[in-house]
Amino acid sequence: MPFIHVELLEGRTPEQKKALIEDITEVVSKDADVPKERIHVIIRDMKHGDYGCGGEVK
Repeated sequence: MPFIHVELLEGRTPEQKKALIEDITEVVSKDADVPKERIHVIIRDMKHGDYGCGGEVK
């Protein structure tokens, strides 16, 4: 039962998140030979300013 965690900076629409969940589920099901019903995708939105890369706040 795979759990896939995705962390993104906030700003995606519900439609974009739905499409991402569907696409991730499709690929994991195909490549890992797991039934779609057993795949869990968790999306966490990060607020702008709560993330940094290379010493800079994004």
